[in-house]
Amino acid sequence: MQNSRPILLVEDDRMDVMTVKRAMRELDVANPLVCAANGEEALEYLRNDDYDKPCVILLDLNMPRMNGIEFLEAAKADEQLKKIPVVVLTTSGEKRDIIDSFNLNVAGYMVKSLDYGTFLETIRAIDVYWSVSEVPYGE
Repeated sequence: MQNSRPILLVEDDRMDVMTVKRAMRELDVANPLVCAANGEEALEYLRNDDYDKPCVILLDLNMPRMNGIEFLEAAKADEQLKKIPVVVLTTSGEKRDIIDSFNLNVAGYMVKSLDYGTFLETIRAIDVYWSVSEVPYGE
């Protein structure tokens, strides 16, 4: 990524969290990875001024307590959070989920592959894109 801000991963599946961590380690992504198990935890983190705002949020949709769509509705309605780019990283390829996500202004929608090599390339693409993309908030 282009700065030292953390990446926020909103994911309830521990195996998927470990897979993202492994991929980021293999790709030498220097940004710290902060994890939240659901949308409520993610909003708590994001609204806490003691923590740096992330450069990007990687968001699963299928989670307990507050799912990804509910998180997006809350985050995009919040003046302090709505500019943080969100990339959906989920197993759902459902057309309704894709439409709902883009209607809530996500920056991208990626379906997780079960093949690790393909998944690694997805994480690489996200890293490369956010390494060159400008972000709408200051350091």
